[in-house]
Amino acid sequence: MTTGSTQGHEVTALLDAHRAGDVSAFDRIVELLYPELRRLARRWRSGPGATLDTTAMVHEAYVKIAGGEWTWQDRAHFLSAAAQAMRHIAVDYARSRQRKKRGGGEAPLPLQDRDAATTHNLETILAVDAALHEVQAESSRMVRVVECRYFAGMTVQETATALDTSVSTVEREWREAKLQLQRRLRPAGRG
Repeated sequence: MTTGSTQGHEVTALLDAHRAGDVSAFDRIVELLYPELRRLARRWRSGPGATLDTTAMVHEAYVKIAGGEWTWQDRAHFLSAAAQAMRHIAVDYARSRQRKKRGGGEAPLPLQDRDAATTHNLETILAVDAALHEVQAESSRMVRVVECRYFAGMTVQETATALDTSVSTVEREWREAKLQLQRRLRPAGRG
């Protein structure tokens, strides 16, 4: 078993090879990071009103990332891109489910640390995504923090590493993001 640091160096070398044109390097990266991708995707497993199961989420993220124009710097950056892809997949899936059931009428739940998929609330996922589009104009880093923390379930440390910033910056951005999103998610007529 490789350590995180050893694995990080190996992934970085494979990313360099991928940028240099080695198309097989991408598959080797995914193979190395598959357990971590499954951990991120596990938050979306089936349950009442669930989005996608773990394997489906990883495979969808693979397709989305493989088909995009990405220039990852290192392991953390790759995982951050996976978190972003999983957000888009979950939102697309939630929209599809909502179209099928038309309605639902549930008010958005309060935003909690790392709980988007664990609540399996399709309405909340869509509401958070819509609010993030508004927040994007103020701070793209704040959106990235939310993608890592809320959608991918990363810890503060993992988020800091993925975004190449400090833990204190992630903590500050996360606090501010929660305030911004809670304000935007507050049901009409309250507060």
